[in-house]
Amino acid sequence: MLPGRLKPIPQVDQVFAREQRIPLSQGSQERTFLREVAGWDVRWQRLLFQVLLPIDILVKHRIDPVALTDAQGHPVAFARPGEQGSYRFELYHAGGASEPMAELELADTQFNQIEVVWVGLQDPTGTRYDVDLLPGGGDSLRGTAGRNLVAGTAAMAAGLAPGQVRRGLGGFSWLADRLDTLMLCLNQRDYVARPLFYHMAILFERHGFSYVKGQALMEQIGRGFAPGGELRDRLDGSTPFRMPEQADTIRGRSWAIHDAVLPRGWDEVHMVKRLGVKAGIDTAAGVAW
Repeated sequence: MLPGRLKPIPQVDQVFAREQRIPLSQGSQERTFLREVAGWDVRWQRLLFQVLLPIDILVKHRIDPVALTDAQGHPVAFARPGEQGSYRFELYHAGGASEPMAELELADTQFNQIEVVWVGLQDPTGTRYDVDLLPGGGDSLRGTAGRNLVAGTAAMAAGLAPGQVRRGLGGFSWLADRLDTLMLCLNQRDYVARPLFYHMAILFERHGFSYVKGQALMEQIGRGFAPGGELRDRLDGSTPFRMPEQADTIRGRSWAIHDAVLPRGWDEVHMVKRLGVKAGIDTAAGVAW
């Protein structure tokens, strides 16, 4: 039997090789934005959604990766187009679940880019901590418009970071990689993010993002939590979120910053990811999660 490399090309393959080769580079290279995606047929929106999905997590929760339904046939994947070019993907572990297992909110910007507004990955079987709810029951806007100190203290003790209501799925790396692929499908060469919390900025850093604005602040924070730094000195135990040991972990620093340990508020951090480029920025080198 001849090895494959020595076999003659079948006649039908010769015909296709001569007449049917289509240069894909001739296809449209115009960028697609979320306001356009919202108007696509549902089947094309579903294909875009499936770019993001890890098969192993779907199988673990008995989700059909093609039909996007649970074991009882109930739908678990949803797209929520919003106003002014916002777009939200939601994946639930079961039909009728009250909260998504994974959520990704994107938006068109006024500068013709796509922004990552929010990324959430949570284990639906984990204990819930109501950090997103004010003590009176109102919405805290993920802890940015008010704080639930009791829930926050419990969440921190359980190993969560600010903004998390349940432990994570440990899947930020695969989602970050798939985000690049999703943007490639839309002919975007880069995309931006404005992290709501310090630890999210570090996660974006470690997955190749660079800074449009805020790198100097992040470097200042790194120096501040280092031995002898002013932020480390402010971890005086005056609140549960300002314990001295928090200086040595990303999560601990993030809770302290969320507790207003900075001389000024956490804001104005603006990041960008260029497809295929790892910026290599690390403003918290050697600091454990």
